[in-house]
Amino acid sequence: MNIHEYQAKEILKQFGVPVPPFGVASNEAEVRALIQKMGLKEGVIKVQVHAGGRGKAGGVKFAKTPEEIITFSKGLMGMKIVNNQTGPTGVVAEKVLISPPVEIKKEYYLAAIIDRDNALPMIIASPEGGMEIEEIAVKSPEKIMKVPMGLDGKIRGYHLFALAKFMGWEGETRQRGMKLVAALASAFSTIDSSLFEINPLIETFQGELFALDAKCGIDDNALYRQKEIAAWYDPSQQTKNEVLAKKFDLAYVGLSGNIGCMVNGAGLAMATMDIIHTYGGEPANFLDVGGGASKEKVAHGFTIILLDPNVKAIFVNIFGGIMDCGVLAAGIVEASKEDHVPVPLVVRMEGTNVDKGKEILKKSGLNIMTADTMADGAQKALKACLKSRHV
Repeated sequence: MNIHEYQAKEILKQFGVPVPPFGVASNEAEVRALIQKMGLKEGVIKVQVHAGGRGKAGGVKFAKTPEEIITFSKGLMGMKIVNNQTGPTGVVAEKVLISPPVEIKKEYYLAAIIDRDNALPMIIASPEGGMEIEEIAVKSPEKIMKVPMGLDGKIRGYHLFALAKFMGWEGETRQRGMKLVAALASAFSTIDSSLFEINPLIETFQGELFALDAKCGIDDNALYRQKEIAAWYDPSQQTKNEVLAKKFDLAYVGLSGNIGCMVNGAGLAMATMDIIHTYGGEPANFLDVGGGASKEKVAHGFTIILLDPNVKAIFVNIFGGIMDCGVLAAGIVEASKEDHVPVPLVVRMEGTNVDKGKEILKKSGLNIMTADTMADGAQKALKACLKSRHV
């Protein structure tokens, strides 16, 4: 689950990471109150959305007067950001973060992430801040340093010293930097984060370090023990499909294709999308209804898939290991009748009581095509999709 910049900064402050003063507003009255409370003569205004690239999209403004702060804030509230991180639908900013400008001597990059190759958390640092880390990795890989940390969020002293030297920190700034990195690592571990990025981390002319921007994501599987952060969930930053999927406890990711996929199990779902691609089709989504999919989950799955107007056919690919194919087939039939599925439906089943399941589908009287293999199902779904597009 992603959180907003202002929320990430609140967490950083709790762990001792220096953050410039800021306030958050969602209407003009709150903007005016912040100007008065913070004594702002000028300010930086940033849209609060779950996406990077806000500056390039026009979502960051520099105001030289209190009047400009109000004008720019009003223009940014309600602004839609559309880029490669948001997808074509974009996300709308309901709030803005306002802070006084800070004089910057140098920008750095700092982040805590999971090193999936080694199954351990680590720190990524670079003396080149303000850019995407991928861009730095391509243009200047020698300017990236990776430092391991323990599962408890602790970093060995000599690793901190080496990182500070790599970043070019000296004197009091070195001590501040080492303390800041240790605090970021502790925050990352404590809140079960999957990514905690500070970009840029800035140094002032007085040698102080501040987290000028922050991006944070929390591991969804750990939200049960991060109840305060879980309460920050913002449905305005997701599509209607994603909001419903969260409500119904389904794993859903929208894609740009036209063949809807409903599968039980993440691995099988990935294989299903791959085989659709193999035969020239384009999946419209990843949707895992879980190993013990019920009639209700199947119905919810249809609802979510059919919200996408690009879907021209649906491929249901089920392995009945724990579940009974007969029970699931009955659920598909009932859900199809209730939801009035308006597009061709292809069902491939395998596993417990598969013959009974196929018989139920056959006798349903509905426009349901059965498939014996994944390849057969993918080809039938593609054919049905192409036919549907030409109708």
